[in-house]
Amino acid sequence: MTLSTSHRQPLADEVTAKLREMIHSGEWQLQQRIPSETELMAGLGVSRGTLREAVKALAHSGMLEVRRGDGTYVRAVSEISGAARRMYQDHTDEHILEVRLGLDTQAARLAAKNATADDVAALRAVLATREAAWHAADFEGWARADWAFHARVAQASGNPLLHELYVSFGDVFHQDLLKQQRKGRLDGLTNEGHGALVDAIEAHDAAAAVASVSQNLDSCAEWLRA
Repeated sequence: MTLSTSHRQPLADEVTAKLREMIHSGEWQLQQRIPSETELMAGLGVSRGTLREAVKALAHSGMLEVRRGDGTYVRAVSEISGAARRMYQDHTDEHILEVRLGLDTQAARLAAKNATADDVAALRAVLATREAAWHAADFEGWARADWAFHARVAQASGNPLLHELYVSFGDVFHQDLLKQQRKGRLDGLTNEGHGALVDAIEAHDAAAAVASVSQNLDSCAEWLRA
């Protein structure tokens, strides 16, 4: 019994790491249902018990969600993202905006200092996608593009840890955007925090970049209170 347990636990850890890598690499997309137990057992060459230990570990971290009778779904791309997703369920929209203010202003400040011409071109391309989606009433696409824009600003900051932390909140912020849109009266193409932010980043004007982000999130806060 003891020998079996000591051998099985490292194998379960190895399988957990393999499943985690499939999520990290994008092989399994966010919100996608992963292959069945039978397929995974055959593909990985492990027992049902070992596989279930691995899935349970990732479900506990928030990366996977096991839905009885339906399957197992990818709910977060990392443990920190899974923790954020669970944590935000207990907080208000105002709390979410306050956290975003801290992350977005620092990302904007550093992007104004470190962004390249390629970063600026990528940001403008994402904004064009965002605008097209809004005019087409593709609000899922608009929210994805809006989130991609802010994540790209974080990437342009040149701080990989800040970018990773920002991306970890992606699912939460994406759903928050859709919640705002569904309430109505939201201007989905406001220039503050978007076009104006790119202009400030391109000009390497950190103060203007931070001011643009603050103005945008202040407007969101006022809209939530209305």
